[in-house]
Amino acid sequence: MLESLDATALRRWCAAALAGLRRHQSEIDELNVYPVPDGDTGTNLVLTMTSAHEALVFDPSAEGDPTPHGQVLRLMARGALLGARGNSGVIVSQVLRGLADATSAVPVLDGPALARGLRAGADAAYGAVAEPVEGTVLSVAAAAATAAEHAPGPLAEVVRAAAGAAAEALARTPEQLPALARAGVVDAGGRGLCVLLDALVEVVTGERLPEPRIVAAPRTRRPLVAARESGSAEFAYEVQFLLDAPEPAVEKLRARLAELGDSLVVVGTGEGDDSTWNVHVHVNDAGAAIEAGVEAGRPHRIAVTRFDDQLAGDGPDRAVVVVAAGTGMAALFEAEGAVVVAANPSTGELLAAITATRAAHVVVLPNDPNTQPVAAAAAREATAAVRVVPTRSPVQALAALAVRDPARAFDDDVIAMAEAAGACRYAEVCFASRDALTMAGPCRRGDVLGLVDGEVHLIGTDLVGTGRDLLDRLLGGGGELVTLVTGADAPPGLAEALTAHAAAHWPFVEVHAYAGGHPHYPLLVGVE
Repeated sequence: MLESLDATALRRWCAAALAGLRRHQSEIDELNVYPVPDGDTGTNLVLTMTSAHEALVFDPSAEGDPTPHGQVLRLMARGALLGARGNSGVIVSQVLRGLADATSAVPVLDGPALARGLRAGADAAYGAVAEPVEGTVLSVAAAAATAAEHAPGPLAEVVRAAAGAAAEALARTPEQLPALARAGVVDAGGRGLCVLLDALVEVVTGERLPEPRIVAAPRTRRPLVAARESGSAEFAYEVQFLLDAPEPAVEKLRARLAELGDSLVVVGTGEGDDSTWNVHVHVNDAGAAIEAGVEAGRPHRIAVTRFDDQLAGDGPDRAVVVVAAGTGMAALFEAEGAVVVAANPSTGELLAAITATRAAHVVVLPNDPNTQPVAAAAAREATAAVRVVPTRSPVQALAALAVRDPARAFDDDVIAMAEAAGACRYAEVCFASRDALTMAGPCRRGDVLGLVDGEVHLIGTDLVGTGRDLLDRLLGGGGELVTLVTGADAPPGLAEALTAHAAAHWPFVEVHAYAGGHPHYPLLVGVE
C-alpha cells in the first residue's frame, strides 16, 4: 500500500492506464454517441495516453520541475497534450496538466496533495471547453475531485473515493444528457477517465477493481446514428491540429473558431511565447478553420475527419486531389474519381481536401505553376503519404489520370502519372489584356494569343484561326491524341471547327473535346 506517489509509481500508473484503455478500447468506442456518434473515443484516448507514455519512455527527465514526481507528471501532461485526439483526449490531457500544475512543487504527493491535484485537473478541464456540458467527462472529473477532497487523508482512501465517485457520476450521465439517455449508454469519455482512476487505485493499493466500473447498467441500446446532440448535427467535420503561437494570437483564433463551429477546445503547454496549443473544433468549413490556425501561428499534425466517412468505416488506400476551375472541368475530374478543389486554393483548403479523403496515399495535381508551392506546403503538413505531380494545366492532369493504375505500387504509379503529364504538351488560347511585348512580337489589348507551355507563340485576330494555327504548330512536332477543353468565353462551334480541321489535316490524330466552363482561357489544348 503506497502512502505517496513517487516518480516510479507515476510511471507505473501511466503504463497501467494505457493498458486499461487498450483493454476497454472497443467498449468505449461503442459508447461514443456524444457530441457526434463517430465511435472513436476509446481509440482517441488510447492514442492520447500512448503519447503520454512515449514522452516518459523517450525523455526520462524534465528541466524546471523541482521534484522527480513533478518531472514525470509534467512529461505525461505535455505528451498527452501533444498527442491528444478528439474532444475527450484533449480534456483528459488537461486533467493531467492541472494535476501536474498543482502538485509538481509539493515535496510529497500524498492523499491531500492528490486531492488538490484532482481538483485543479477538473478545473483545467472545464476551463478548456468553450461551452462545458454536464453529463460528460467533465462531470466525472468534477465528481472524482469532490470525493477526493472529502476523503480521509491516506492516499489509498483518496484514490478509492475518487474512483468510486467517478463511477457513480458516470452512471448518472444519461440523466444529464438526453443523447445518452436516448441511446441507452453512459458517456464514453467519462468511462475512459474511470479507467484511468481505476488504474491509479491498482497502483496505490495493489488491488484490481472489479470490471466494469459502471454502477448502473445502461438501458437497451439503440442505433448510434440516431444519437447526435443538438448543436453538432449541422457540422460535418472535426478539425484538430497542434499550433505553435503566442497567447494573444490564440485568443483571436478562439473567437474565429467559435464563429465557425462548436465543440471548441483550445489548450496549451503554458510555455510563454513558445507555447504549443492543441486545437479541436467541429465545423463545416475545414479549410477556414485551418486558415485561422495559419493566421495565428504554425499549425502542424493537422487532422480533418468527415463524420459521415468515419461512420462508414476505414478510408481508401489511395486518392487524387485536383485543383480546377469551371463546373465542366470539375465534372471531368470527378468522373475520374478525383476530389476537386477550386482554383487558387490556400494551403489550408488544399490540406483539408487531402485529409478529408482519409486515404493513406494521395496524389495532388495542382494544374498551375502558382499552385505548386501551395500543394507542396500542404503535402508537408499532411499525415498521409502525399505526392505532388507538378501539372501546369488541366489537360496534363487528364493525361496523368488516364494512366493511373491502383494495381501498381504507389510510387510507381506516381512516376507513371508524372511521365504522362510531362509527355503532354499543353497550350492555351486567350485574349491579351493589355499592350505588351511577347516572345512572338508585340501584341495589343484584345489580340488573340496562342500560348505553348506558358509562352506566347502566336498572335492572331480571331479564336478559330489562332486555334487552328496552334494545333498545326503542336502537331508538327508529333502527336497521337489531342484534347480540346473549351472555356466559359468560348464562342459556339469552336470545338467543332477545330475537330474538323484536325480531321482534314491530321487524319491519324484522335481528338477528344470537352466543355470545361473555366474562366480566362476560351481554349485549352493538350497533345500527347
